[in-house]
Amino acid sequence: MACFSMTDKVFFGKEALCEAMPYIAGFGGKALIVTGRHVGRSPMMDQLKSLLAKNHLECAVFDGITGEPTDRMIREGVEVYRKESCDMIIGLGGGSPIDSAKAIAAMAVLPGNISDYIGKSIEGSLPPVVAIPTTSGTGSETTKFTVITDSVTDVKMLLRGDSLVPDLAVLNPEYCEDMPKKVTACTGLDALTHAVEAFTSVKAFPLTDTLAVSAIRRILKYLPEAFDNGYDTEAREQMLTAAFEAGVCINNSSVTLVHGMSRPIGALFHVPHGMSNAMLLDVCLRFAAQGAPERFAELAREAGVSTNESGDREACEMLLSAVSHLVHYCRIPTLKEYGIGEEQFVKVIPKMASDAIASGSPGNTRRKVTEEDCRQMYRKVYGLAD
Repeated sequence: MACFSMTDKVFFGKEALCEAMPYIAGFGGKALIVTGRHVGRSPMMDQLKSLLAKNHLECAVFDGITGEPTDRMIREGVEVYRKESCDMIIGLGGGSPIDSAKAIAAMAVLPGNISDYIGKSIEGSLPPVVAIPTTSGTGSETTKFTVITDSVTDVKMLLRGDSLVPDLAVLNPEYCEDMPKKVTACTGLDALTHAVEAFTSVKAFPLTDTLAVSAIRRILKYLPEAFDNGYDTEAREQMLTAAFEAGVCINNSSVTLVHGMSRPIGALFHVPHGMSNAMLLDVCLRFAAQGAPERFAELAREAGVSTNESGDREACEMLLSAVSHLVHYCRIPTLKEYGIGEEQFVKVIPKMASDAIASGSPGNTRRKVTEEDCRQMYRKVYGLAD
């Protein structure tokens, strides 16, 4: 039986943070704000600090999240949390600060190292977490997942547990207006990947199907507009909504092949998560669609990229073409264009394939995926001959 879960309280709109403050005040007396250096010096941070003070709340700031989070960053954040005697955490920024906020909350009370919890469900009473996204893509504000890179093994650790779902999310589209084009593209395509994979996952069920279709419709229409004009209010609002919907989807139906193969590329070559997803989309979705053409065709019809009169093969191709067109529109580079050399990439294909399968995500695909399949797909994504 499928179980549906999401963030307990969600505030949406220009006044979302103000309206959320009485609830945030009920979480504790001193917040650790987890963020990056850019957002840490932004008007959003000033507003957050001001509202915390008006509500008689203290705060400390940890702005050491640079790029995608590592176990070292999490340890540093935990040290600040304990030193400052905080009792709740606010993640402000993109997926990395919010993922970090959840990981810091966990390791502030759990024994051992964060790597000890790979493959285990993180449970227990964690400090309350408030998520305030400034990008539209990861959906981390409503998921039970956090992805942290092991700095020793270069493995992106997917950690999970219902206790990791933030207690409250603040969604203000204005916080996303300052996103550069590249970030808009990568995070938007990350959300698209979430929605498509959740719909085509073996764990999909009607509640997530509805949200996945809604997210895909929004993204196909509004990501190009947000990419072209970051200050398009409607586009930003629609993309923030879609990212949240897609986050709810993966929280309940999980991800599949793209994410499994994406994490090793990010860990070894430091490619932003949404970008590595986008690089893999065409090859991985075409592989997955061969195992469930009727499911992909159903998604194409529901998302409005094909008609009910289209056969499964035609509808499936129309969906894959729409996704590929959007990736091209957003100017996503190839692995080679990104600067990854062929020799260094080929050398680590066996490790990446092994890590991808070990992550468990490819196992949710409606087609059996082997390490050899992953090796072949990595070669194809790079443009190497079979």
